[in-house]
Amino acid sequence: MRRESVRVQAAELFEQEVKPAEGARRLRVSAKSAYQWHQLWRDGGVQALASRGPAGSRCRLSPRCLEKLAAYLDEGPAAHGWVEDQVWTASRVVTLIGRKFHVSYSVSGATRLMHRLGFSPQVPARRVAERDEQAGSRPLGWCIAGHSVIRL
Repeated sequence: MRRESVRVQAAELFEQEVKPAEGARRLRVSAKSAYQWHQLWRDGGVQALASRGPAGSRCRLSPRCLEKLAAYLDEGPAAHGWVEDQVWTASRVVTLIGRKFHVSYSVSGATRLMHRLGFSPQVPARRVAERDEQAGSRPLGWCIAGHSVIRL
């Protein structure tokens, strides 16, 4: 991980008594970052500069639940009570997660979860006769090889 290696390089410079401003110049980082790293290094050594993992909240679904969710999505919306059409919407995915796993997700959280599962937004292959101007040009679906299309 590049960021962590730069912080380790900064610690090596601090050990050589290089000032944070000079370290920032040498490592091509902001002086603010260098001063923050220097403070962390002074208080906790090189270990204090180690990566704390990815930012953001952790996934609320276990890996096993994520596998089950992918299987549920493959079954299609009709298998879960949506018979109007065979299209998954993000709000339907939120409802499905709530029903099956008793976990609350927002529509945007479900969208990020679909990205994590490898789904990507898909644009319709053909033009619509009457376009909804409010919908704009946003992608309308989610797709992954071997999975159902999920529409936003």
